[in-house]
Amino acid sequence: GPLRSPQWRWPVPYRRFDYRPKPDPYCQARYTFCPTGSAIPVMKKEDVIEVYRLQAPVWEFKYGDLLGHLKIMHDAVGFKSSLTGRNYTMEWYELFQLGNCTFPHLRPGMDAPFWCNQGAACFYEGIDDAHWKENGTLILVTTISGTMFNEMAKWVKYDNETGIYYETWTVKASPKKQSTVWFDSYECSKFILRTYQKLADLGAVFRKVQTNYTSIILFSGEPIYLGNETSIFGPLGNKTLAAGIRDFYYPFKPHHTIGEFFVDLVKIIDRVILNHEFYLFYNLEYWFLPMKFPYLKIVYEEIPLPIGNKTSFGV
Repeated sequence: GPLRSPQWRWPVPYRRFDYRPKPDPYCQARYTFCPTGSAIPVMKKEDVIEVYRLQAPVWEFKYGDLLGHLKIMHDAVGFKSSLTGRNYTMEWYELFQLGNCTFPHLRPGMDAPFWCNQGAACFYEGIDDAHWKENGTLILVTTISGTMFNEMAKWVKYDNETGIYYETWTVKASPKKQSTVWFDSYECSKFILRTYQKLADLGAVFRKVQTNYTSIILFSGEPIYLGNETSIFGPLGNKTLAAGIRDFYYPFKPHHTIGEFFVDLVKIIDRVILNHEFYLFYNLEYWFLPMKFPYLKIVYEEIPLPIGNKTSFGV
């Protein structure tokens, strides 16, 4: 049954893996992941590279600034080489779109929910100025050496091979600034924050620029650990709990009609708001969240650029 233990460390550390598994063919993306991706080039050590903060509304290519009004933003980082004049974009996002990373599929003949929730880094030549400037941000934040860039590239490879699962939700105890964070998200903005921190560790000195990021936050009391797929859905699992988790996720399936959507929306409101229930899948394990007011909030809050330590890699 559920376990409530004082030994949990909050926030629960994001689990890293030894390698990235091959995606299941069942997982399909509507839009191809990283269609023009390329290898990260090796820069000459004497190169001077400008680093740009890039931000635009999520799915701007389809909906324009619609999600920008809700401050649901996507983050990336740009680089420009002074020796070659070439520029590059680096970002981290879902392999199979956001919905697949946030909720599972309930497949016929399978007891356990099926997840398509991998995320990965994408690097490609060029910066689409119009995309980032029109409704978002394209601004210089620091300048680094070619040596620093090459060290960052090694770190990106490690980070990308070991941090493989996309986590949409941040989960907190309350909206208060210093409230306990139960779980932290792992998405595009977190990759950019890690990249900036790595550059700072290598000696990058950042300009004084205000930097805000989007978080989608759930609010709950102390989470209750439930178990993993085997312990819940396996032959010796908890059938009542397994049925409850499947029933919870069912209304989040893709909808073919407006009528279906509103029927399932009522079910979601009933479970999450009226009954204070949410099942979270994190680190390949399930948790129960006793939900609290205001239940969900999208915040666009400032996280300052890091302070570098001015190592020998500095320009």
